[in-house]
Amino acid sequence: MRNAFAAEITAISQEDPRVVLLSGDIGNRLFDKFRAQSPERFMNCGVAEANMMGLASGLAMSGLRPVTYTITPFTTTRCFEQIRVDVCYHEVPVIIVGTGSGLSYAGLGPTHHSCEDIALLRSLPGMTVLCPADSWELRALLRAAVKHNGPVYMRIGKKGEPAVHDCLPEVEIGKGLVLEKGTDVCLLSTGNMLPEVVAAAAQLKSQGISPQVVSMHTVKPLDTELLSTVFAEFDVVATVEEHSLIGGLGGAVAEWVVDQPWTPRAKLLRFGCEDMFLHESMEQEHARERFGLTSHNISEQCQDWLARRRAGLRLGAA
Repeated sequence: MRNAFAAEITAISQEDPRVVLLSGDIGNRLFDKFRAQSPERFMNCGVAEANMMGLASGLAMSGLRPVTYTITPFTTTRCFEQIRVDVCYHEVPVIIVGTGSGLSYAGLGPTHHSCEDIALLRSLPGMTVLCPADSWELRALLRAAVKHNGPVYMRIGKKGEPAVHDCLPEVEIGKGLVLEKGTDVCLLSTGNMLPEVVAAAAQLKSQGISPQVVSMHTVKPLDTELLSTVFAEFDVVATVEEHSLIGGLGGAVAEWVVDQPWTPRAKLLRFGCEDMFLHESMEQEHARERFGLTSHNISEQCQDWLARRRAGLRLGAA
């Protein structure tokens, strides 16, 4: 995804002279084309992410469209106060891009894991939270973010994430993207878990279950129209994310559900990271297995709960 980001922000900057790219001591060679094209609009702010955020806010107040880029925990938890006060309080159009989100840097330990960023940033007034699933969604959402008149946080993968789309999808901030329609189980995926969710859907179909797959690329604002439909029509709705179960997509959907004046038909399942640090060093694949973020577990749990729901309904249970 990060290569797609570099290519797309370079292309966008050719079209929009307001775009300024700020890097937090990362991506020097990645942005060679950007620097060669617009050297006056690229700044490496060094290991000073809080200062970078304040600078971005000032540039935005001056009429520019700054985009900040560095490793996810360093552009979120390290400078949360500056995002809150400098960016969100002033409602300025700063795009904050966190690379290597979730467990992408699993091998580097908890300092580089980012399983709290969605929870933190979606709690800020006026902040839009985007989680593209692949390089195609990243390109489309980045263009939408540049046009958005307010703060945007975008969490992206590190590299090599498999593409789910085969071309640039039509995306709209705040609207889920239905990849596959179904009738039994609805799988709501956000960010780079979508390939695993697509695989889980294939396993469900092999068992005679009809899955619907949705890319919830926007965690804030939620697509409440879509949620109203799926919780009324499906027996099981599952959220899947490479983020803590506290405060992420699953938490946001659960909050929305309990605030509704009606009782949903669907059982909500949440797949995400447990409330713990991973102290062991391991690859992303093994970290996902540790938290049950695999297509097999997602499929198995959905099948189990679908059977329970239907048995309960036959018995007249609520």
